[in-house]
Amino acid sequence: MSALLYRSLASVCARIRSGELRSEDVVRAQLERISNLNPSLHAYVQVLADSAMDRAAALDRARQNGEPLGPLHGVPIALKDLINVRGLPTASGTRVMADFIAAESATVADRLMAAGAVIVGKTQLTEGAYGVHHPDIQAPLNPWSSKHWTGVSSSGSGVAVAAGLCFGALGSDTGGSIRFPSASCGTVGVKPTYGRVSRHGVFPLAESLDHIGPMTRSVADAARLLQVMAGHDPRDPTSLHAPVPDWTSELDTPVRGLTVGIDWQYVSRGVEPVVVGGIERSAKLLAELGVEISEVSLPERHRELVDQWGITCAVECARAHRDYYPSRADEYGPVLAELIELGLDAPSGAYERLERERLAFRRELDALLTQVDVLLCPNMPYLAPLADRVLELSADPKRAGGLTFTAPFDYSGHPTLSLPIGLSPERLPLSIQLVGPRLGEGLLFRVGSALEAAVGFSEHPLL
Repeated sequence: MSALLYRSLASVCARIRSGELRSEDVVRAQLERISNLNPSLHAYVQVLADSAMDRAAALDRARQNGEPLGPLHGVPIALKDLINVRGLPTASGTRVMADFIAAESATVADRLMAAGAVIVGKTQLTEGAYGVHHPDIQAPLNPWSSKHWTGVSSSGSGVAVAAGLCFGALGSDTGGSIRFPSASCGTVGVKPTYGRVSRHGVFPLAESLDHIGPMTRSVADAARLLQVMAGHDPRDPTSLHAPVPDWTSELDTPVRGLTVGIDWQYVSRGVEPVVVGGIERSAKLLAELGVEISEVSLPERHRELVDQWGITCAVECARAHRDYYPSRADEYGPVLAELIELGLDAPSGAYERLERERLAFRRELDALLTQVDVLLCPNMPYLAPLADRVLELSADPKRAGGLTFTAPFDYSGHPTLSLPIGLSPERLPLSIQLVGPRLGEGLLFRVGSALEAAVGFSEHPLL
């Protein structure tokens, strides 16, 4: 069964739907693997063994009774623990919310359940989905190398997917928190267009920057998960009224004739050579597939957004925590507390100026993406660094750190796809990022699927 747990979500779902496999057997095997590995990897904060087995049994009965089966029927999925599930705690990586019990489920949780998913647990995250884990919490460990970073804040989701502890997981991204763990743990991650996926029932870090998206081991599985999650939700005022295309049916559409833009100065300035090499190799493979590679220039305005991202995040984070901070400040870790203090002290003019910069950058990026179909760049300027080094970098909310390739697209709301493309000589994951036009997830899936097939990366951590 261990080999089965690294198969694609789509293939396992098909075998359950056909009756070749029972959901109960798959879920039982999944829970056994979690029981064996989670004590050392710390990916899950809650494992829902009893409810998962009950759910699997009910889904098997539904198949036997000839009831309609959803696109995720019987497959184990994990949720980042800032996503509400009715009747369960949602701590959001904090101590102040450890006793919070959700009265209703988040829209994304309801949609996964309606599609037949089995929620096997909730994954660990950094405190309040910011830069580091609360001092009292054991951070998840990277299954490729326990000494190296897992990415923030969807660290548990990245580890769970990479280690075969679920077939897919949901994460959130405010400054890179789907892309960092995807790059560090060697998984596929999608930050959808802002508003494409409802945030109702999800505790915010910064509401105007937060995106909810899938993390999987293949592009096809990411497309399938997003297909279920996306769509208008009247309970989320930022939710878009936009149709949800059938992305899974477009994955094999040829990419010949598409144009991929690369700002070579952007992707190489201050970037480790091995990361630049991954961009060069990806561009070469895409060119061999008939994609035109075009040199472009990213709007210069992105630099200020990267440098000042902490202001926007801090102001909105302070709003999100107003029920807990400062009244319970002593229960906060120092890093999140400092971010909130920055937000409380920030001049209103600074925040408003960044909002104007955001709109201007969005318009400029929209214009650039009429000249090319997608952009190619790294997720991070380095491979997964040593965890201790990242802790030092994350301790100052006024430092941009490694947000160069992530924060601009949280501000603009454009969709991105992170894709593993192999391993470094040290057996750390290498990855690239594709950026598409708003509501252009289909283009990202097409290009990402073609590149995935050309790369042929299929290794998993040796656990």
